[in-house]
Amino acid sequence: MPEHTRQSISVVAPETNRRCLSCGAFLPRRRRRYCSTQCQERLLASLNRRTGLLRALSTRYATFYFTDFAVIMDILLYGTGQIHSYMLPRSSGGKPVEDFCHLSNLLGNLWWSEKHRTHKRYLASRQVLHRARKSSAPLNSVLPAVFVVPSVKASSLVRLQLDSSDLTPSNLESKIKTAYRRQAMKHHPDLGGSRETFLKIQEAYEKLTEWAQRPTFIHRKGFPDKWLYEGARNRWIKPIMPRKNKTGSF
Repeated sequence: MPEHTRQSISVVAPETNRRCLSCGAFLPRRRRRYCSTQCQERLLASLNRRTGLLRALSTRYATFYFTDFAVIMDILLYGTGQIHSYMLPRSSGGKPVEDFCHLSNLLGNLWWSEKHRTHKRYLASRQVLHRARKSSAPLNSVLPAVFVVPSVKASSLVRLQLDSSDLTPSNLESKIKTAYRRQAMKHHPDLGGSRETFLKIQEAYEKLTEWAQRPTFIHRKGFPDKWLYEGARNRWIKPIMPRKNKTGSF
């Protein structure tokens, strides 16, 4: 890979520039992360069709992300603490998925060329790793964060104005009850509130109280602004974030 492509490129958080995490297009006001489900699925399918090289390199974790100027793939191998970073300038008018495929093809062809020449897989992998920039970024830039999310409907959290991070095993009942009382004071019909809204709040309280009797949580690995490859499962995972409640609507 050309030396001039090996430069540090900062990632602008998607919340700031309001771009689709899949194709990079500017998002309409009501679109939170992707311009469409199909757009997200196309990139995920392309990533998962090109995991052979990552397996050949014994990749533990990898991340893929992009800016207006480049696509970037960082990988962390099993048994090492060194991040290998590959960057490729964005093509004019091209989509990130097309640029990723180009990057993947360049590295894959390099691996196979060396494999045919030497008949040694480890030499082919060494050749590909030699072309990477040795990143000085901290390991947690590739090691995924684990988000713990309560397995309840988001609508119930919204109606009580609760964030998923508010609910931990040690404070479930008190948090739910406090949130319910706060919303009931605002929306009770006897206090001038809407009967329909209050009934939705009551229903959400009952569902959350029932869930709190035997609470379950979902553990999700990932990053809010990067696509994650997990070597143990040989698959890419879309960017994830904990649920955040929306205010002002029921």
